[in-house]
Amino acid sequence: MSITAGTPVRGAAMAGHNRISTQALTSVARAAAGEALGVPPHDVRAAWSDDGGLLALSLVMPVAVPPLTVVHRDPNRVAGFGGSIWERAVAAKAEILGRVTELTGAQLSRVDIRISGATVRGGGRVH
Repeated sequence: MSITAGTPVRGAAMAGHNRISTQALTSVARAAAGEALGVPPHDVRAAWSDDGGLLALSLVMPVAVPPLTVVHRDPNRVAGFGGSIWERAVAAKAEILGRVTELTGAQLSRVDIRISGATVRGGGRVH
């Protein structure tokens, strides 16, 4: 799978094709997802499927969370991480879709996220 686009240069379309490989799309998606949920891109698995002519992105990844002992002492630390895991995953969908579209020009129909685990981080805001 790859995306193809004719790129206009100074108002005129140039002959030929530009292609973005699946590997390149996947690398961008993994980086965007990792940034959105505070984990390294190598911890993110990405898969693509056709969704009525658009690309659907499925991600499986852990999410960064504050230490539970810290949350127990100060429940406001959850807000410092961007909210609950559910709230962050919901917000990350739009962020990832926008970032991947912005960087690649690919037309995504949706982003599905499955949280596979948690990575404890000591800081506050992770993105």
